[in-house]
Amino acid sequence: MGRSRYKIHETHYPYFITSSFSHGISLFADPEIASIVLDSFIYIQQEFDVNLYAYVLMHNHFHCILEGKDISAVVKKFKSFTARRIIDYLQSQNRTLLLKRLRFGTSESGDKTYKVWQEGFHPKQINEASVMIQKINYIHYNPVEAGFVDAVIDWRYSSARNYEHLEPLIPITIFNSKEF
Repeated sequence: MGRSRYKIHETHYPYFITSSFSHGISLFADPEIASIVLDSFIYIQQEFDVNLYAYVLMHNHFHCILEGKDISAVVKKFKSFTARRIIDYLQSQNRTLLLKRLRFGTSESGDKTYKVWQEGFHPKQINEASVMIQKINYIHYNPVEAGFVDAVIDWRYSSARNYEHLEPLIPITIFNSKEF
């Protein structure tokens, strides 16, 4: 499969990002795997000076809006780190069926290799406040549109609670259209 045609051209804009698990596997159904990804969102905000404006973890993919320097490199590190942690977790829990579905091949040393994430992350530049608001709403309404919940604040793995000033799972940067 070829490289994604989606590219990050201007680093001073936020980007809407989507990334999916390999084979559409519903790994986020496991709260521990969701925690691995949420903890990694916290980490990239702190270590790479990235603004996370919104996120949602669905069953087999996530959407988020990130802004910072070299988002491509940050997302690559994020996906690599979370993949390793997810594989370690699945191995520790002896989740052999999931590991078998994620198995990609065998390295020269004989170690099994796995592919947790699909290739790429489809960044879409956001260069207007109205587009930012539309993307944040899209992210927050994703679980409602999928029929999982009736209200955006009812989906546990979303930044909607941050925007409603309720107890959030992780900190984010609240978007302010006046500063855009």
